[in-house]
Amino acid sequence: MFSGLGDFLSSGTSWAFFIFALLAIGGAIFMISFTKVVHMVIAVALTFISLAGLYVILEAEFVAFVQVLIYAGAISILMIFGIMMTKHRQEEEEGPKRPWHEGLAILGAVGLFGVLFYAIQKSTFVSSENLDVGKDNTLEIGKLLYNVHVIPFEIMSVLLTVAFIGAIVVAKREED
Repeated sequence: MFSGLGDFLSSGTSWAFFIFALLAIGGAIFMISFTKVVHMVIAVALTFISLAGLYVILEAEFVAFVQVLIYAGAISILMIFGIMMTKHRQEEEEGPKRPWHEGLAILGAVGLFGVLFYAIQKSTFVSSENLDVGKDNTLEIGKLLYNVHVIPFEIMSVLLTVAFIGAIVVAKREED
């Protein structure tokens, strides 16, 4: 598909993929690096929005919309509500400093990147000429969701509501 790195870098879609991928990886790294919980939630939201951008590049608009609506919006707000309801206090724990852990982590990440880059460059991709993607994916998913799978969809909404109420009850018990 790609004859080399030059062809990859000449495509606008490739640049968009590269930027969204870097933002997603950066958000994940920031999430595990930050010490304040609210900053961690913002980093996770950055990762979720970057993944939605990757889904748009893959022409999965519905999945991108759901990614932004459910994960970047609802889950991030739910995490902030959980932080506020549990009265989270920042307590710094001083553990033993191990500088070689960071070096090993960087070495492992670079090694993993190298292996993945080599595997992608050496693999051959099959063309999808006989694939019919449909005219409107969102319409077809909506038809399936509200016609065929309406009962499981409603059961999931009730289950999520019960889980949220249960989380509130547990947080209130810990407070007393």
